[in-house]
Amino acid sequence: MPQDLLDRLRDALGASVTTDPAALDASREDRSGWRSASRPLAVVHAASVGEVQAVLRLAHETRTPVVPRGAGTGLAGGAIASPGAIVLDVSRMNRILEVSEADELAVVEPGVLNGDLNDALAPLGLWFAPDPASRAISSIGGNIATNAGGLLCAKYGVTREAVLGLAVVLADGRVLRTGHRTVKGVTGYDLTALLTGSEGTLGVIVEATVRLRPIVPGEVVTVAAAFPGVEAAAAASAAVTAARIRPAVLELIDAAALARIAAHLGDAALAGTPLEQTEIGEAFLLAQSDDGGSAEEAARIADAFAAAGGRVSVSTDAATGERLLDIRRAMHPALAASGNVLIEDVAVPRSRLPEMFRAIEEIGARYGIEIPTIAHAGDGNLHPNFVFTGDEVPSDVWAAADDLFRAAVALGGTLTGEHGVGILKRRWLADELGDDSFGLQRGIKELFDPTGILNPGVMFAASDD
Repeated sequence: MPQDLLDRLRDALGASVTTDPAALDASREDRSGWRSASRPLAVVHAASVGEVQAVLRLAHETRTPVVPRGAGTGLAGGAIASPGAIVLDVSRMNRILEVSEADELAVVEPGVLNGDLNDALAPLGLWFAPDPASRAISSIGGNIATNAGGLLCAKYGVTREAVLGLAVVLADGRVLRTGHRTVKGVTGYDLTALLTGSEGTLGVIVEATVRLRPIVPGEVVTVAAAFPGVEAAAAASAAVTAARIRPAVLELIDAAALARIAAHLGDAALAGTPLEQTEIGEAFLLAQSDDGGSAEEAARIADAFAAAGGRVSVSTDAATGERLLDIRRAMHPALAASGNVLIEDVAVPRSRLPEMFRAIEEIGARYGIEIPTIAHAGDGNLHPNFVFTGDEVPSDVWAAADDLFRAAVALGGTLTGEHGVGILKRRWLADELGDDSFGLQRGIKELFDPTGILNPGVMFAASDD
């Protein structure tokens, strides 16, 4: 069957099909630190909706697993090759099909990079709000598949709020179109929202209609502060949100993460920024205010930071603000430079950030593991990180992660704020959802994918796991 299927794939798709060992191996991993134990059957570099349909029709007929994949920047193992699977790579579907200035929307293929879309929109005075730290290398299709968030989502929303409609190829090759080009639309069930965040388990995204925002003129003011410890920084961020202040950016970097970033980038990269004066053991908070009234809002943020014990600096220099954001975005490369990284992603109510940071410190001490942590503090989304050597995640790291997840849920939080469940977190999914919700969600999966070919093992364990 595998050779027969390969022959049929090649007949239908020609050079888009590859069994080159380098391409097969590249599909075995993403940026989560997880690596598949085996190669897939083939990788198909689809360049059109018709090619995606052809793959899924053959896979559906032969009950062959299909793993949808874009830029490969995922952090939960959600697009990694599985044994005997076809990896359906849509990164070549990277055209911006339409930009409507009048309706403030764009129609894009899934392989368009987040940053490239905004580069194209900027001359028109428009922008796409979802802003993951990986925006320069992550694709819109992947953003939608995981319902990605990022640095700006506390004020501007996660990806789901920016998706108006989708074109999705279903497991049997049919094309389903969902949503509207209108600002409002409540006809029937909201399948667009259901598919956003479904991690390739319900269909393959081949087109997206996304909401754009006007670029509003105004001064961007950056407020930075160093705190004696991470709990003080977390308390300061909680005080900002409790005061009904909604900065565009509110990011927290703990001492361990800051040390890793500084070691990776070097002193020159920090020179001339508030991070240059940060002392060992200090945590760092970064806020930005935009739109009209940014100066007044920034002053209130600075007061809140100072009241919580922060050493505060305020800047209206745009270059300094961008440098600080770039330093924040360097977190993953800094960790990856010293080993494999398990990047976790939990969220708690914003008022409970200090308690969650305290729990992370206690868990790290219990297992003798350093857990560098950054947070989108404006929405309570934390990214604790584990750095390890070797291909397998050590058992003590998994044990610490288990404690970490349970601590987040106990504080009224969740297993994942934006990375998705993927393979890495499926073992904890039922515990958070409860039996009834878990059963209903498995039923939805079976309705969309009755033969179980779409991304088996992601979110829900495959039948042979």
